[in-house]
Amino acid sequence: MNQSRLQPDRLRTEEAHRRIAAYIHRTPLLSSRNINQLLGAELWFKCENFQKAGAFKSRGACNAVFSLSEKEASRGVCTHSSGNHAQALARAAGLRSISAHIVMPSNAPAVKVNAVKHYGGIITFCEPTLEARESMLSGIRETTGAVEIHPYNHPDVIYGQSTCAKEVFEDLDVQPDIIITPVGGGGLLTGTCLSTRIWAPGTLVMAAEPEGADDAFRSFTSGVLVPSENPKTIADGLLTSLGSLTWPVIRDEVAAIHTVPDELIVQAMKLLMERMKLVVEPSAAVTLAALLKMHQNPEGNPFRGKKVVLVLSGGNVDVSRLPF
Repeated sequence: MNQSRLQPDRLRTEEAHRRIAAYIHRTPLLSSRNINQLLGAELWFKCENFQKAGAFKSRGACNAVFSLSEKEASRGVCTHSSGNHAQALARAAGLRSISAHIVMPSNAPAVKVNAVKHYGGIITFCEPTLEARESMLSGIRETTGAVEIHPYNHPDVIYGQSTCAKEVFEDLDVQPDIIITPVGGGGLLTGTCLSTRIWAPGTLVMAAEPEGADDAFRSFTSGVLVPSENPKTIADGLLTSLGSLTWPVIRDEVAAIHTVPDELIVQAMKLLMERMKLVVEPSAAVTLAALLKMHQNPEGNPFRGKKVVLVLSGGNVDVSRLPF
C-alpha cells in the first residue's frame, strides 16, 4: 500500500464527526420494498439529499472551516465550485462568522447560485472551464488573503466526507456487501473508502458516473489519471476531474466504477420520487441508475441478491426544471 496517500484514520474521522456534529444532520437510511423487488437486491439509501445545504458537501466544508485556526479563519475562505460545495462552504463560513469568496461558472444552476447568495457567499462568475475557475480563484486568493478550501482535494474535506459512510456502518444492523457512491472529483468516494476499511472491511466500495463524464472510469480502467475534458451530462455535480489526493485512494481501494447514460439517471430520479417521495439531483441518482443498468443484464449483475447501500449525495435540483 502506498504510504504517501491518505490512509484510513479512525481517530481523524471520529474527530471530524465530533467537530461537525452540531452543524449537520445525521441523515437517515431508507429502504423501499418495491425497489428491492424490482431490482432483486436488498437496498438502503443514505439520504444526503436531506443534509444541511442539501448535500453531503456540508460535512467536508464544516470540517475544513472549523479546523482553521483563529488567525487563518480571520482571513476568510475561498473556493471554486459549480454549486453544492459553494453553498456548503458559504454556510459553514457563515456559521463561523467569516467571509466566503466563491468562484462559480456562468452556467451554474440557478437554484445553487441562489443558495450561495442566501448563505452570504460572495460570488464571482467565470467561464465554465477549469482554467477559468482556477485563474479567477488565484486572483481572489491573492487579493483577499482568503484560505482556499478545495471542493475535494483537501484532507479536511475528505475526512469530513468520510463521516457519511461511518454513519452508514454504525446505523446498519448488518454489514452490506457493497456501498456505492457517485464520483466527480472523488471526495465522497475517497472518504467512503477510508471509512469502509475501518468499519466494514468486508464491504466492497463501488462508484457510479455519467457516461458523458467518465474520466474516473477511464482513469480506473487504465490505471493512469485521465482529466475530465468537455463533459456532457445532466449530472452537473460530477463534471470535475479526480484530484491528487482522491485518485490514489480510488485507484487502490475501489472495486468497480459503473458508467450510466443520462436517460437512466432521469429514470432513477423519477423512480425515487414516485416510489420513495425523494427529490434528488441527477448527480445523486447515478447510484440507482447503475443498478438499473446492471439489472438489464442479470447474468453480469454484481448487485443481484446483494445487500447494497446507495449514497444519494444531494437534493439540490431546480424543481421547476425537472428532466421528466
